[in-house]
Amino acid sequence: MSRGVFGEIIGQQQVVETLRAVAAAARASGAGMTHAWLFVGPPGSGRSVAARAFAAALQCRAAEPGCGECTDCRTVLAGTHPDVTIVRPQGLSLGVAEARELVARAALAPANARWQVVVLEDADRLTEGAANVLLKAIEEPAPRTVWLLCVPAPHDLVPTIRSRCRLVTLRTPPVAAVAELLIRRNGVAADTAELAARAAGAHIGRALRLATDARARARRSAVLEAAARLAGPIDLGGCLRVAADLVDAATSEATTETEALDQAETAALREALGEGGTASGDRRRVASGVLRGSSAALRELEARQKSRASRAQRDALDRTLMDLAGFFRDVLLVQLGVAAETVSGVAEAVPGVAEGVSGAGAAGAVPGVAARSRPWVMNADVLDRIRDVAARSTPEMTLHRIDAIMECRAALAANANPLLAFEALAIQISGLAAGNVRQAAE
Repeated sequence: MSRGVFGEIIGQQQVVETLRAVAAAARASGAGMTHAWLFVGPPGSGRSVAARAFAAALQCRAAEPGCGECTDCRTVLAGTHPDVTIVRPQGLSLGVAEARELVARAALAPANARWQVVVLEDADRLTEGAANVLLKAIEEPAPRTVWLLCVPAPHDLVPTIRSRCRLVTLRTPPVAAVAELLIRRNGVAADTAELAARAAGAHIGRALRLATDARARARRSAVLEAAARLAGPIDLGGCLRVAADLVDAATSEATTETEALDQAETAALREALGEGGTASGDRRRVASGVLRGSSAALRELEARQKSRASRAQRDALDRTLMDLAGFFRDVLLVQLGVAAETVSGVAEAVPGVAEGVSGAGAAGAVPGVAARSRPWVMNADVLDRIRDVAARSTPEMTLHRIDAIMECRAALAANANPLLAFEALAIQISGLAAGNVRQAAE
């Protein structure tokens, strides 16, 4: 039996209840409907899933909105509903031209449904000009238009748009809930589901990828091994090699994600422009002229593909950095003696977490901290490596390493050269600049 369109939103019961109630009220009295919504939540919280589910509930014709079985619900979730436009910027930003296309689409009266709905995922990628274009449409929306914008945090959207939206705030779901979703929806084995949910930090999409893609698991394992290598005795040459390997792996992953799509798009455009045909005489000359006159279209496509490739590489690099941060987060928990090995209702403290650990927490678990309230270890499958690094460093050094990783993320967001940024990070993690890691190892 269908769980309805809200069945894939986990750990957000209050949000689901609110959206259900609004969808029902909008059906009874459309005039009072809020025309702009802002879905806010950390990566992996399901903000885009919630926005799509809400769009489906608004269009649903069943007795209870969001049945998940009617044609409207199914086509909205599939991305094929004629009156629901779902946009996910694939490049580094969404510009003025694309924003104008969205505004024009939003201004149309719905063809078959109650509402003309526009779902804009990653709305934080709007350029300043695009945001201004969108602002005018949100200030004076068409009577049957609803905007659903998705961002990680409220400040990621300009205040002028943010102030005109009703806020829907999602949180990171519980690890156990993410694991249960993978088991129920995707048929993942229980132990694999829990490991993936923990390793992904309860990021739903990433957990699914780790649970079902062997290449993603292999890439994560390589990153965690790199973290352990950098934390151990290592020379400058070793640091630079590790940095290069991490960047190369992320770049290769991004290329794999985009290459097939790029080739298909280019082939389709060239075919539409007449290239590769077997016509002769006047038809061939006409086709040749069309191609010459359409070079701008090809350049525009290449520019979009380049932006998409840059976005894919940046996302892959960010996943690498978050894996590194997760490793050293676990190291810190072990050093402080507050790590929990399981995420069940009665979590057990990791045995021996304080053994051989220098610095704060060396005496054992923090007094008065119950096992069930202790933070869970993300990377339990490499717990021995985590304990080893914890024993050879201090909490202060670990915090410095985590700070360096976050600084690298900020640098990449500001368009720093990936290889240079990762080389600097590797040197900071190793402690070669200050020599503190080598001293700790000795």
